[in-house]
Amino acid sequence: MRKFVLFFSVWVFWGLHISAQNLPVISGNIYKSKLIDDDPYEVVTTFVNPVLPGDHPDLTLLKVGNDFYSCGSNFHFTPYLPILHSTDLVHWREICRVVPPTWSGLISDAPQAGTWGGAITYFYGSFWIYFSNTAGGGQYFSKAAHPAGPWSTPVRVQTTATTGAIGYDNSVFVDDDGTPYMLIKPGQYVNRIQKIGTNGHLTGNVLNLDWVNADGKYGWAEGPVMCKRDGWYYYFIAGSVAGGQYTLRSRTLTADPKSWEALGNFFSPVTDPAVTFRSPNHIAQPIQLADGTWWTISHSYERLGNDDWNGQGRQGLLHQVIWDENGKPTGMAPTSTPQIKPDLPKSGIPWKLPRSDYFDKDKIELSWHFLNRNAASKYSLTEKPGWLTLNPGTGSTHILHKEAGHYFTLVTRLDFDATENGQQAGIYFTNGNESVIAGMYSGYNEGKKIGFRFNDKKVEIENTLGNVLWFRVERYEHQLRGAFSTNGITWTQLVTAVSAIELDKVQPNYNHWVGTSNGLYAVGKKAHFDLYTYRDGFSPLPAVGYNNYYGLEGRGTGTNKSMTNSTEKGGWLMIGGVELGQGNRVPAIVEVEAASTAGGTLEVWIDDLDARGTKVATINIEPTGSDNTWKKFRANVAGLTGQHDVYLRWRGPAKAFLLKNIQFIPDDSYLTNIRMLRSEPQVLIYPNPAESYLFIESSEEIKSLKVYNIHGQMVINKSYNYPDSATELSLNLRKGIYLLHLNVSGHEVVKKIIVEN
Repeated sequence: MRKFVLFFSVWVFWGLHISAQNLPVISGNIYKSKLIDDDPYEVVTTFVNPVLPGDHPDLTLLKVGNDFYSCGSNFHFTPYLPILHSTDLVHWREICRVVPPTWSGLISDAPQAGTWGGAITYFYGSFWIYFSNTAGGGQYFSKAAHPAGPWSTPVRVQTTATTGAIGYDNSVFVDDDGTPYMLIKPGQYVNRIQKIGTNGHLTGNVLNLDWVNADGKYGWAEGPVMCKRDGWYYYFIAGSVAGGQYTLRSRTLTADPKSWEALGNFFSPVTDPAVTFRSPNHIAQPIQLADGTWWTISHSYERLGNDDWNGQGRQGLLHQVIWDENGKPTGMAPTSTPQIKPDLPKSGIPWKLPRSDYFDKDKIELSWHFLNRNAASKYSLTEKPGWLTLNPGTGSTHILHKEAGHYFTLVTRLDFDATENGQQAGIYFTNGNESVIAGMYSGYNEGKKIGFRFNDKKVEIENTLGNVLWFRVERYEHQLRGAFSTNGITWTQLVTAVSAIELDKVQPNYNHWVGTSNGLYAVGKKAHFDLYTYRDGFSPLPAVGYNNYYGLEGRGTGTNKSMTNSTEKGGWLMIGGVELGQGNRVPAIVEVEAASTAGGTLEVWIDDLDARGTKVATINIEPTGSDNTWKKFRANVAGLTGQHDVYLRWRGPAKAFLLKNIQFIPDDSYLTNIRMLRSEPQVLIYPNPAESYLFIESSEEIKSLKVYNIHGQMVINKSYNYPDSATELSLNLRKGIYLLHLNVSGHEVVKKIIVEN
């Protein structure tokens, strides 16, 4: 079948081989954990970085009892300063935003402005967060009785005569006696420490450590954090945005350079050739757990050779910290292979990914953000109950998530009546200053259109299907595919191979210090959105799009990538954030595409692989004849709804089968109900005018078609023994105007077509 294809670049081919049969043996206390006694093939005892995919720069870390909290730089993403919560350091979720977009004290929300360096801490019986109100705008603090808020209105930090410039990349260290200190970092050659008083402001004399980077040997010596161990004060500094992390220590908290010992690089060298996060830095202050192990979080851009994902921002990585016999700390280098998790209880928090939203609550999900305060004021959940309304006026507006992976499918249902040129609404991709954009939309351009755009390049067709449509954008690495539908199950592809490399790669000015985003947008007219899902379970989910795994290895290149088990012990993978619908649009079948010479079984679980999760299906994978012969296998499922982490576990001999993708399929009753709501079928034909072919997409089955010329003579007559909702019609006709008569599930539909050749 011929289809519209828009090429912007060639495929980036990938050869993956990852094996996790044996975790590396590392000296020190890395395995001081009862988790090592559990069978990692049967229960989840490992994690794979990034634990915070997408843009999460400059994170700080706070441990209070059995809870962990984190915050970092937010820049112009608003509402500002999301607080993240975890109980196991692996799974995180937003619990609040500290600063609302209505805060009048904000200096600017222009790209790369906003709030910098959010440092969450606890002292004097309260939770505090310190941040900069854009570079050079000074430090501010807010207080709360609990990290989930409410937080007080930000107050500008007062300084003393010796403080000097107060900086924008600061953190807070609380000593053993409860005394808090601000680690001040206003520029490349300035590093200072000063006590914080009970009122939250700076007090006493500053400890001037400008000698630390007086000669620039540590790059910028930025993002200072501190911890204390065995009576030593450890001072950690990052090099620059390009990487580097260094450690100094002293027996006393002093400005005297003779009291401080330089310990060199903090991270052990990267040895994994497949790891894409190769320059971690800006660590959070290391923390100690009850079992004696120490951990920290860093950030890193993602890139391996020419495979550049810098555009997605600085992503959050978890590292164990190993202390040698002399007290020197070393952060474990990032790796692409599984690592043993911290020995902490599970909390049921899902993997940190964008959350689906059906807009049926009184607030939007906390994972949403806007690129400016103006956009944050242009949405409503009450104007059309159960829908999100974006009201751009005569301009544009949006609502976005941080882009968080290489494989996902975004889906929305849109009600939009475009009537004037330039009006658009749909799914949106953008970089930090909206200079590189992509979108799948309903709009108007000398008539109603369905379109896909990447910057100034567009593919558009006439919209004859109406105002209420479903839109879908699939990402498979650097390629985007755009489709539309009348029911959210049967789709028509508009574009099948759009390169997103210009969006994904390193951006000028470091993308204004933020990562790329995707979500919804409207231009020129009000638009209503019924739902938004990040990882649509009713679309194929590539197995290589896992967020965690164990005991598996990758095979293939391009779109033929697959996963298989390394040994007869099996193995598993987890695909996070899969949306399984609600109402009657829920799964009845789970289907996988596999190839096998031996055969085996695949277990499908949701939420976890133990009693905290649920096994929802076991699929028998029969031999297909070869590892290159792909077939589909099914099992029934029931009772599934909402967004879940989906786990797949292999059973059988080593390399029992290759798995390419998994997809959930709704019951036939869903489409039946859709048809019952409609008085007559909806039909789309394109291109029109046409030349040698015509593509027909219908909301119901096409049983027959006839084409008549302007003299009433029938020139084409086709019937279908196996009716489908889509067909391609070859045209061997003279130039002119014709009438297309369709029998669509008993309905007679007539369309005018123009043939040009």
